Amino acid sequence: MSPPPPPLGRARKRAAQAFDDALDDAELITARLALAQGRWQSARSLLVHTGDDWDRRGHRVTVLAKEPYCAAWAREWLLAEPESADASVLLALALVRRALRGKEKPAPARETCRNAAALAPDDPTPWLGLLLLERSLGADDEVVRVFDQVRGRHPDHHHAHQLMVARLAERGGGPDPLHEVYDFANWAAEQAPADSPLAILPVVAHAERYRVLAAAGHESADPNASGHWAGRRARLVMKAAFDWWLEWEQDDHPRRLIDLNFLAHAKSCEGRGAEAAALFHRIGEHATPAPWSYPDRAPYPAFRAARASALGTP
Repeated sequence: MSPPPPPLGRARKRAAQAFDDALDDAELITARLALAQGRWQSARSLLVHTGDDWDRRGHRVTVLAKEPYCAAWAREWLLAEPESADASVLLALALVRRALRGKEKPAPARETCRNAAALAPDDPTPWLGLLLLERSLGADDEVVRVFDQVRGRHPDHHHAHQLMVARLAERGGGPDPLHEVYDFANWAAEQAPADSPLAILPVVAHAERYRVLAAAGHESADPNASGHWAGRRARLVMKAAFDWWLEWEQDDHPRRLIDLNFLAHAKSCEGRGAEAAALFHRIGEHATPAPWSYPDRAPYPAFRAARASALGTP
C-alpha cells in the first residue's frame, strides 16, 4: 500500500530552507514536489527529457531519491511500467539513501542497483548509486571497482569523481603533501577536456583533506586560522582553478554551484576577498553544506559569515 501524500504547504525549518540539493534546477524542484505528493508521472517526464545527459541525470535522480516516500512511489511506477529503466534506477537510489540512513539493509540496495544497471547498460547512474553506498560502507577495492564502472560509461562524471576524492582523502594518517588524493585529483583534471568542471577537483581534494586533518586534530578547526590554504602548492591549485572558472565558467552544468561553493570557500580561507566576492555573486543563495561544514561547523552561518566578509555586507 502506498503511503499517503504529506499535507500541502507543510512548514519547513529555517535550516532546511538554507540548503536545497536541487540547487537551481527549476524543473527538478517541480518534479520533486509532485513526487512528494505521489505524482510520479512528473518524475517520469523529467527523466525522459533528461536523456543521456549523465551528469544531469545523476543529479536529478539522487535528489529525487531523497524524498522520504520515493521508494514507495518508484515501486508504484514499476507496477505500471515493469521494464522502466528510469523507475528502476530511481528505486535503486532511494534504497541506497535508506541504507545509508540505516533504514534498509545494504544488500537489497546493492541488488536493486545491479538490476537497474542491467536494464540500462550504458547508464552510469545505477553505478553511481552503488558508489554512494560503497563510499561509506565498502572496502577500498570495491569502491575502486564501482568507480571504474561509472567512469567507463562517462569518463568525466562529476559526482563520482567527488565521491572518490572524499573517500581517498580519508586514507592515511597525518599531513602529507604527497597524499594520494592530490595525485588522483590532478590526474582526473588533466585527463578531462579543457572545458570540464573536473578542473576544480584539486580544490575539492584540498578541502576534503582539510576535513580529515582537522577532525584528527592536525589542523585548526577554524579553516580561516589554518595554514592549509597558505602553502605554495595550495596557492597554485587555487589560482589554476579560479583561472579555469574565469575562462570556462559552465553556466549550464547541473552541479556547478557545488564547485563554486568549494572554490569560494578556498578563496575565503586563502584571504582572497575580491576573488571570493565574484564567486559569492554567482552562488547567490545556493549554499551547499560542504565544505562550509568542515570540519564540524554549522554550515549556513559559516557561509553567511564568509560571504559577508567578502562582499563587505552585514
